[in-house]
Order: sequence, then structure tokens, then C-alpha cells
Amino acid sequence: MTRLFGFAQFEFAGTLAVADGRFVVRDGGGERVLVVETLAAPPPARRRRRRPRDAQADQLPAELPLARITVVRAFEELEDDDAAQAWLKTASGEEETVDRMVEEGIADLNSALHAHAVASGDPNLQAVTPRRAVTVRIGYGSGEELADGVFTAAREVDLGQGGTASRRRQRDEELSPQQRLAAVLGGREQLNACETLLLRARGDLNAGRNREAALQLRVGLEALLIELRGALADPGHEEDMATLQARRHQAGELANAALSGALDTEQAEALGELLGLAERVLRRRRILAG
Repeated sequence: MTRLFGFAQFEFAGTLAVADGRFVVRDGGGERVLVVETLAAPPPARRRRRRPRDAQADQLPAELPLARITVVRAFEELEDDDAAQAWLKTASGEEETVDRMVEEGIADLNSALHAHAVASGDPNLQAVTPRRAVTVRIGYGSGEELADGVFTAAREVDLGQGGTASRRRQRDEELSPQQRLAAVLGGREQLNACETLLLRARGDLNAGRNREAALQLRVGLEALLIELRGALADPGHEEDMATLQARRHQAGELANAALSGALDTEQAEALGELLGLAERVLRRRRILAG
């Protein structure tokens, strides 16, 4: 009898750092299989560089390869084809289920990219988001099919936001970073060190790397308390800065605990709360400073 499993599949333009292959992912969420396949891969690079050639202004861009990532839910075998079809209808038809499956699949891929970066000593960590994907599918297939990136049945899912209000909000959210980007590149504004450090802490926390997040938070909070002191004449800013100053020791305690091992549930909650408060200070500064 054919064994059927559900999956989430993503296609990205270009290539990813992780080489083609199949990788077993084991954690508290059950066993999954990450299948990485590059479609229309370019030929291997020459050992010697070619001499520069004249470029043509009207030359069409080269076609990009496509990286196909399939995250197989090996922990949940579907009983038969009828059960698989019912599962697919629910998994692709309910927004919450779609979002959860997409988030879980992207998390597994980013974990693999992070592990590759650390293993290879590459400081330029490559991470992806669902919206970078050219195509996102949810479906099911046999183990043999999914090992090759193909499937029995699947549906493409749309991750876009619907409605006029949500489109307007999304447009505003995209415009604000663009305006600041132009200011930074134009030399009219500088990024604070605390922004980079706290952004790294958030990335680590979202990926379940609590120890790394705690260590980043300690130095990020120290930088924030110095760099944003008196940055806004706003009661909310002053109150949050005072709270962070009073809880500064807690960030140090969490970092020290992280050096000794994994954080417990209470420590992880405190870590998220402190980081969220620091991020609120940064958001307020971005909004009020324009």
C-alpha cells in the first residue's frame, strides 16, 4: 500500500546556499524531510575566469535557475487517498492552516540555511521569507514522489493580503522603509547599532535559538539605552526607557543563563517580553521621528 504524506513546497528564483539533497529534520514538532532541488541549474563555473566581453544594452537577462524546496510531513502519514484529499481540502482551504504550514516549512528551510552558514563559516547568513517565493504549494504524495520533489495532488496558495484597507496598509508599510533606506544611503541618516543587534536577536528568537537571542539582547539593550537616551520628547518613550533601565540586570541574567545551557520556559518568556519592549521603543522612534 502506498504511503501518503502532506507537504508544503516553495520555489525561489535563483539558487540557495544549501546543496541539493534530502535532509531529515527532527525536533519537538515531529520528523520532517527537507528536499532541496535546483531546476534548470546553470553549467558548472569555469576554473579560469573568462576575459571581459562587450555588453549589449538591449541584451535580454539570463534565465535564472529555480530552487524547489519540499518540506514533507513525515510524522503524519495519511491513511489513504480519500483521507489525503480531505486533508488537502482543509490544509489549503483554511487561512490559519495555510499560514501555519507555510511558517513551519520556511522555519525548517531557514534552520537549514543557518546551519549551513555556521558549518561553512559564512557570515553572510541567507534567510528567506514566504513572500520571496515565486510559488507556494500545499499538497500530498507518496514518499517516493516527494523525495523527487513531485506529488500526487497539490494546490497553489496565495499569501497576499486582500481588501482595499489591507492593501493600503501594506503599501504604507513598504513605503516607510523605502524612505528611510533612501535617507541612509543618501547620508542623511545613520542606523543605530542597537537596531542591528536587536534585529539579530529577533531573528534568533523567532527561529527558536533562545540562547543566541539572549546574548544578542544583552548587548543590544546596552546599546539602545545609550543611543536612544533622550531621542524623543515623548512620555511613552521616557517611560519605556526607564523600564528597560530598571530591567537591564534581567537581560544580563538571561545572557549568563544562556552561557550555561538552554533557557527554561519562564526565562524564554522574559526574553520575549524584554525584546518586545525594546522593539516598541524602536518602532515609536521610527514613527515619531518620521
